Amino acid sequence: MPSPKMKIPMLKLVDQHAPLRARILGEIDRLLQTGQFVLGEPVASFEAGVADYLGVKHAIGVASGTDALMLAFRAAGVGPGDEVITPPFSFFAISEAIHLAGADVVFADLREGTYLMDPELAVEAVTERTKAIVPVHLYGHPMDVAPLRSAIADQPRCIAVIEDAAQAFGASRGGTKAGALGDMATFSFYPTKNLGGCGDGGLVTTNIDAYAETIRTLRDHGQTEKYLHGSFGWNSRLDAMQAVILSAKLDSLDEWNEGRRRVAAQYRTLLADLPAGLPPADDDCVSVYHQFAMRVPGRDSLIAYLAEAGIASALHYPRCLHQQPAYERSFGSFPVAERTAAEIVCLPIYPELTEDEVSYVAETIRDWFHETKGGAHSSRQENRSWGER
Repeated sequence: MPSPKMKIPMLKLVDQHAPLRARILGEIDRLLQTGQFVLGEPVASFEAGVADYLGVKHAIGVASGTDALMLAFRAAGVGPGDEVITPPFSFFAISEAIHLAGADVVFADLREGTYLMDPELAVEAVTERTKAIVPVHLYGHPMDVAPLRSAIADQPRCIAVIEDAAQAFGASRGGTKAGALGDMATFSFYPTKNLGGCGDGGLVTTNIDAYAETIRTLRDHGQTEKYLHGSFGWNSRLDAMQAVILSAKLDSLDEWNEGRRRVAAQYRTLLADLPAGLPPADDDCVSVYHQFAMRVPGRDSLIAYLAEAGIASALHYPRCLHQQPAYERSFGSFPVAERTAAEIVCLPIYPELTEDEVSYVAETIRDWFHETKGGAHSSRQENRSWGER
């Protein structure tokens, strides 16, 4: 086992906040003087800034990424008896929100080598009960939803395409930002996200006026005006403190995302000849690398080896959604997703990582492959770039 030469965590939020500390504290002090803590001008200003950045007509701040999904489902009319199609490899919030909407989840397996839902399988899963499809832009890499939207355009029933863009703030495909690729999109501002708050927060984006109006009403107890409730909503308002923090960080987002791309490019160069699956190299897509996720058979041994060297790693995600104990019925098998969950390991990636630190991580991984004679298998086929598959 290696002896630690460096201590490398998965993320350094303290370092990220340090240059913005004075600005953020100044904004919070102004809030304390105004007493405007819920919605109001700070939230409206943040929503306008985000809408402009993403190139969408409407951006509606809500209390969390999970609430964003639930509100989007309500706006799309998802309810009991409906089906929602999504990939089986993602965070549990999607399944949770579908269940809470009263609908049935339908899983479509991943496209091999992409970590993203196979659009052809998603189309095959459409039935007369399908009300929405949720492509997930996992790890900051946007799925190409254009073929999906084209394939369902002639369906007799309106099917909403709702992007789960929680990990993809600032990413784009074909020059269009994630958040503007579907009918609606949902974001999370959980602190570890590329654009993260200092607490929970979320966002729904859309170019459709009716969806935006519904979401704004539902997030505030169904109020159409003060004490006039036209529907049953809930309390899902983005608070002003998170809004001013996020506004301050939005100005740095492009620089941070470029830093993540720099780290990813260095990893890719240093790990290119190893028998491991690396993230995509897609000319039509600008990823923001929320995670640098590798597929490595025998990954538990690698994780232990990295830990001995002082290097953090993470499993996003070690179990597929259809394998969660919350479900009491069988969904069948989704082999690509299941293999991915069994092999995935995420490396440290954040803008503050230095070249020497990235080199140390890569050298440690190379040492593990050398000591284990190529990991659990020696085939080099796993390492073809996603653009070649």
